[in-house]
Amino acid sequence: MALVNNFQRFSRSILGVVSNYSKCTSNTTLPFLQAIRKTSTTQPLSEKAEVSITFVKADGEKIKAKGKIGDTILDIIVNNEIDLDGFGACEGTLTCSTCHLIFPKEVYDALPDKPTDEELDMLDLAYELTDTSRLGCQIVMTKNLDGIEVRVPSTINDARA
Repeated sequence: MALVNNFQRFSRSILGVVSNYSKCTSNTTLPFLQAIRKTSTTQPLSEKAEVSITFVKADGEKIKAKGKIGDTILDIIVNNEIDLDGFGACEGTLTCSTCHLIFPKEVYDALPDKPTDEELDMLDLAYELTDTSRLGCQIVMTKNLDGIEVRVPSTINDARA
């Protein structure tokens, strides 16, 4: 950050000197320097498309949430402050099975990535395991997953305990 600030101070001082000088000598330098002044040194904010997901709790309650493409399902739960007891206890480090979710077969088959061996090891410790179970921390939302509905098991098993 200090480098950027120093560069900005330096460029302002040069632009001021050259700008005044160019008025006397040439009309070609000034437009170039004015274009440089408008150049940004920061990254533009990325605007990712919004996606939605519905969580169905064991008692049938449905919780709708929104996130952005590129968020994991765990990110969406955390960012929306959804209260699912113990969910995501390891904060996505793949050392527990608390973000276990059950997907409909067609959604499970459409997921872009298959589970890794590490994820499968954690799933082996989850309660209510099914053939379409995945860990929410490992599922990155895409445009194709917008609007999905996933089932939250009635209990969790924190594999770290």
